[in-house]
Amino acid sequence: MSGAAQRWVAVAHILRPRGNKGEVAAQLLTDFPQRLTGLREVFVAGGKDEPRRVDLVSCWLSQNHPGQAVFHFAGCSSISEAEKFRGLDVLLPIEQRVTLPARHYFISDLVGCSVFACTPEASPVASSPCAMSTAPSLLGGVADVQFTGEGVSGTPLLVVDTREGELLIPLAEDICTRIDTAARRIDVLLPEGLRELNSQ
Repeated sequence: MSGAAQRWVAVAHILRPRGNKGEVAAQLLTDFPQRLTGLREVFVAGGKDEPRRVDLVSCWLSQNHPGQAVFHFAGCSSISEAEKFRGLDVLLPIEQRVTLPARHYFISDLVGCSVFACTPEASPVASSPCAMSTAPSLLGGVADVQFTGEGVSGTPLLVVDTREGELLIPLAEDICTRIDTAARRIDVLLPEGLRELNSQ
């Protein structure tokens, strides 16, 4: 993700006007929607446009449409004015992003990370000397993160683009032994047979 994109976090995508008072319905893009109801200003943008600040009269989570919220922006009081917001994203500055607990990560921070395969003998201390046979080897980069279906428990999967094709790696502590989003790096210990399982 580019440096410009990293300045902002998309929390909702505006779908359409709602009602006749200038409100808009939006698809939520955050795991922390409740915090949106307390905001007094947000930013909106579409495509490569520079985000612009808009005051927020109100925001509430839709009871009839799970996963959606209703925004009412200041100065927007008709369907035609609300229509101008269709297709835009609701953004917050990256500094206002929620602080996650330890060992929890934003998908946007994982996508783009380089993934290195380590051997069990390799030392996790970067400065320690090691033979080439135990040095981490670059597998590829994280293209996406896949989740199990709603109501189904399971470990998320890192979708890694490698020279041999797509490789799915469980986002589990015993496999992803080191995740350093600041360095854009993930070290993994691949279980025996994982590559073969992916190739099927």
